[in-house]
Amino acid sequence: MPTTNDIILRPRFKIELALDNESVLQLFKNSKNTQSEFIVSTIDDHVFIKFPKHKQHFWSPQLHLEINAIDNKSSILHGLFGPNPTVWTFFMFIHFLVAGLFIAFGIWAYTNWALNSGYAIQITLMLFMVIAWFALYVAGSIGKATSKNEMLELRNFMNSVLEKESLN
Repeated sequence: MPTTNDIILRPRFKIELALDNESVLQLFKNSKNTQSEFIVSTIDDHVFIKFPKHKQHFWSPQLHLEINAIDNKSSILHGLFGPNPTVWTFFMFIHFLVAGLFIAFGIWAYTNWALNSGYAIQITLMLFMVIAWFALYVAGSIGKATSKNEMLELRNFMNSVLEKESLN
């Protein structure tokens, strides 16, 4: 049962295509030479579409497509919008760091409580980690909101490449 989920930071989509995956991959390979607005990279069944360096900013999205064959005449395209992998890795590292510190401060607070020592500082630091988690979520949401138009540009480019075949 699908539910709406507004917490998604990296939107995903799926499209069934009436073309085999090799033809779809070839369309994207051909688009490298016919336009200069986007950088298109293909590796095996994966296509990466991103903006050139001079158009990128910290939150610039890229579109990762995986094109899998269903049978000889159809394929399924899985799309994932996300920031640059380096930015995403750093963002997730910070999340795990905050979680690790939260657990460490919790252990420290429990130890001090068990020793009948003061533990207000540790509880305060744990609350600060919760605030940091919310701040990271807000930062990610702001980044997603600032790149919404760029995600639409990437999606429109993908659609234009796929529509070229349907016009032939």
